Amino acid sequence: MPNRLAHETSPYLLQHADNPVDWWPWSEEAFAEARRRGVPVHLSVGYSSCHWCHVLAKESFQDEVTAEVMNEHFVNIKVDREERPDVDAVYMEAVQAATGQGGWPMTVFLTPDAEPFYFGTYFPPAPRQGMPSFRQVLQGVHQAWDERRDEVTDVAGKIVRDLAGREISYGDAQTPGEEELAQALLGLTREYDPQRGGFGGAPKFPPSMVLEFLLRHHARTGAEGALQMAGDTCERMARGGIYDQLGGGFARYSVDRDWVVPHFEKMLYDNALLCRVYAHLWRATGSELARRVALETADFMVRELRTNEGGFASALDADSDDGTGKHVEGAYYVWTPEQLREVLGEQDAELAARHFGVTEEGTFEEGASVLQLPVRDGVVDAGKVASVRERLLAARSERPAPGRDDKVVAAWNGLAIAALAETGAYFDRPDLVEAAVAAADLLVRLHLDEQARLTRTSKDGHAGANAGVLEDYADVAEGFLALASVTGEGVWLEFAGFLADHVLARFTDPESGSLYDTAADAERLIRRPQDPTDNAAPSGWSAAAGALLGYAAHTGSEPHRTAAERALGVVKALGPRVPRFIGWGLAVAEAALDGPREVAVVGPSLDDEGTRSLHRTALLGTAPGAVVAVGVPESEEFPLLSGRPLVGGEPAAYVCRNFTCDAPTTEVERLRAVLSD
Repeated sequence: MPNRLAHETSPYLLQHADNPVDWWPWSEEAFAEARRRGVPVHLSVGYSSCHWCHVLAKESFQDEVTAEVMNEHFVNIKVDREERPDVDAVYMEAVQAATGQGGWPMTVFLTPDAEPFYFGTYFPPAPRQGMPSFRQVLQGVHQAWDERRDEVTDVAGKIVRDLAGREISYGDAQTPGEEELAQALLGLTREYDPQRGGFGGAPKFPPSMVLEFLLRHHARTGAEGALQMAGDTCERMARGGIYDQLGGGFARYSVDRDWVVPHFEKMLYDNALLCRVYAHLWRATGSELARRVALETADFMVRELRTNEGGFASALDADSDDGTGKHVEGAYYVWTPEQLREVLGEQDAELAARHFGVTEEGTFEEGASVLQLPVRDGVVDAGKVASVRERLLAARSERPAPGRDDKVVAAWNGLAIAALAETGAYFDRPDLVEAAVAAADLLVRLHLDEQARLTRTSKDGHAGANAGVLEDYADVAEGFLALASVTGEGVWLEFAGFLADHVLARFTDPESGSLYDTAADAERLIRRPQDPTDNAAPSGWSAAAGALLGYAAHTGSEPHRTAAERALGVVKALGPRVPRFIGWGLAVAEAALDGPREVAVVGPSLDDEGTRSLHRTALLGTAPGAVVAVGVPESEEFPLLSGRPLVGGEPAAYVCRNFTCDAPTTEVERLRAVLSD
C-alpha cells in the first residue's frame, strides 16, 4: 500500500511512497498525530540525487522489520530539502551545532512540538566503524523517550534556546571598501592550491561564486593574481573528471584534490553558475577553452535538464544501472580500455585512452576511468578527436541513463536564466536566449501569483504547495535583470522590481537591515532561518543584495540601493575572515564599489546594426555588475532611456555611475574603453 507521500509532487518524496514506512509529509497534521499518540517525530531530510539517501532508503526504509519499529514508536516525516530549504536549514544548524558536522541524509528526532533532541546523518543497517545501526538508534531514542521524557524535553528546550541565541554578528552595516576586498583577496591567496587550482583540500567543490569575485576584482583593480587564480582554476576543472568531457556540464564536486573523480550527480545550480563563470572568463580573456566550456555547459542544461514546460529540472542522479540491474555510482560516465575498444576499434581506442587519460588500472573503481583531458605534448588531430568524442557520446547514450529530478526550483531556474541569456548574447546563440525566455515565462505563469509572490517549486506544469524563500526572490530577480539587459524587454525589469519589493517588505529587518531566509508571514519554525554565507549556491542574503543593487542601478530607486548597502554590511564583517564562504557577497561588493555602471544604448530600432553593435559592446563590458538598457529614444521600457536622444541621428551609448555621466558616444571602441576603465 502506498503511504501518504503518494500524492506529493517532489520526485524525492515519491521515491519513498511505496516504502513500508508510514511516512508523512511535513505538515501540522503530522505533529498533531505525534501529540495524539504521545510519541516523538523522526524527521528524515534528503534529496533525489543524493547517493547516501538512496543507500539509507534501500537498507532501512525498505526493510519491513525496521519499518515496523519506525511505525510503532514514531511519527515519521520525510522532507525534500530542495522543496523546504527553510526546514532543512533550521535542523541542519542544530545538527552542526551538536555534532560539528552535517550532511544528507539528515536524521533528526523531535518532540511533538518540533524541538530537536537527537541528531545524525546516515546510519548503517548494522554497527560499523563506531557507528550504531539505524535500528539501535531507533530503539535507543524510543527508550529514552519512554523512560526519561522530562530529561529529553529539557534537552530539546535548551537546544532551541541556544539556537535562538545564535544571532549573526552583523558588523557595522556599511559596505565593504577597498581594504576589506583586498583582505579577502589575500585570504583567498593563502588558501589557493597553486598546483591544482581551487581552494582547500578534498573533497573539492567548484568555487563558482569566489571565481566571480576574482573576475570582478581583476576588472576593477587590474590585479593579475586574481585573474590567474580564476583562469587556472577554471582550466583545471575543465580538464578534470568533474567536467563531463563527452556531454558537457559539471558534477557536484570532486572527491580528490585533483578534480579527477567526481561525485557524479549533476545539479542545475552548479551548471548555471559555472556556465556564467566561464562566459565571464571568456569575456575577460578571450580564452577558447572558456568559450567551449560555457557553450557546452549551456547546451547540456538545455538538452538534458529542460522540462516539457520550458523550465529546468533540478538534477541528474549520481547512480545508474550498470547494465546488470545493479545501481552503481558513475556507471553512466566511466570507461575501461576494453569498452573503448568495443566502440572505437583498436587504433582509435588507443588514441582515446591517451587523450582522455583512460588507463588499465583505472582512475575510479574496478578498473574504470573517469574521462579527463590531461595536458599532453605534441599536436592533436582535432578532427579525429571530435570523431572519437562523437562516437563515445553516441555509445554512452545507449547506456541506462541516470534518473532526473524533474521538479523546477524557482531560484535555480533564475540562475539558469541569467547564464543562458548572457551566454546566448555573447556567442550569438539566440536559441539559448530563447530558452532563458521560455523558463522566465514559466516562472511568471506558474510560480508567480497576482501579488507577485513566488511558489518555490513546480512539477509537470503544476505548482507546488511551498512558498518561495529569499533565494527564490533574489535569484529569479537576478535572472530577470539579466534577461532585461540582453533582450531590451522592460517587462523583465518590471517583474524584477515586484520581487525586489517583496524582499524589502517581507524578508528585511527594518531595524538592522539584515535579511531572513523566510518571509515574515511564512510558516513559523523553531527559529527563523538566517544565513548570509554562500555554500553550494549564493545565499539568499548575498543574492538579494546583488538583485537590489542591480534594480537600483536601473531605476535610481534609493530604498533599493540603501537596502543593498545595508545587506552588504555582513560582507564587510565576514569577507576578510572567511572569503571562500561569501564569494557572491564579495562579487556584489565589487559592483557596489564600481558604481555599478549604468549603460543606456539608444538607436532607431533594436534591429539597427549600429544599435546592435553598441548593445553587444555594452554587454561585453567587464565593469563589475554593470546594468544595460537598450531601446529607442524616450522609450518607456527602461528608466535609463529617459532623456537619452540619438547623437547626430546616430545610435549612441550613455554611461553613468555615482551620479556622474560620461559624454555619450557613437563609437564602439570608445564605449569598450569606458567600460573597461
